[in-house]
Amino acid sequence: MSELPFAATTPVSVARVGLRARDAENLAAYYRNVVGLRELSRAGGAITLGAGNRPLLDIEADTSAKPDDPRSAGLFHTAFLLPSRADLGRWINHAVANKIGIEGASDHLVSEALYLTDPEGNGIEIYADRRHEDWKWNGDKVAMATERLNISSVVAEVPAGDAGWQGTPDNSIIGHVHLRVGRPEDAEAWWHQEFGFDTVAKYGSAAVFLSSGGYHHHIGANAWQSSGAGRRDPSRSGLAWVEMRSDNVTATTTREDPWGTVIRTVPGKA
Repeated sequence: MSELPFAATTPVSVARVGLRARDAENLAAYYRNVVGLRELSRAGGAITLGAGNRPLLDIEADTSAKPDDPRSAGLFHTAFLLPSRADLGRWINHAVANKIGIEGASDHLVSEALYLTDPEGNGIEIYADRRHEDWKWNGDKVAMATERLNISSVVAEVPAGDAGWQGTPDNSIIGHVHLRVGRPEDAEAWWHQEFGFDTVAKYGSAAVFLSSGGYHHHIGANAWQSSGAGRRDPSRSGLAWVEMRSDNVTATTTREDPWGTVIRTVPGKA
């Protein structure tokens, strides 16, 4: 059994994500077959998927929903963090064997990641962190970049004779959520005030990365496609809510960010 990733050991971390789906069955099948999540339960029109017994994703059926608008505030991607680099290599082999379409593959210095999009337009990142002891910091800002991923090096981590990809490993988590927002500076102020997050990196004025406890980021917020976006249209598919886990609360609370994105907070350890 691998250890829980560093991202989940901080005072606040991402617990799970809710998606509103026009075709919940098709979307759930995608996350099972491509991402490797397992179905945990069904209730009230929602399908819950996760890794091991840990719920990570709720897919809520709404057949009347309009398609998500990528220029609006909402979800840029949900980032599934695998426990090890070898796990990422296993997933790459799985993607190759099953001809899964990949839209990007990047070395971010702190992590190595692949990117894809689900059938309803929701972005997905599948990644593994480098050891947090090896991240480079300049004061309170972490060094991140977007460089070409050395895929062959990642795959080489998989031992000879390995059983290969068996679905998302038990201690996989949602390491971070990247949001589309109208103004990154407003998102930065909100996460500072509501969660006490630290700003750990910025990409110019169009993207900000925030975290708890020295992680490289639990929340990203960008305006690359959504600059000036106002409040979300609740009749559209896509992001329904983000759930954060916090050591600092004793009861579940719900609030909205400046764009009407629902952020739930639940107490307890990861």
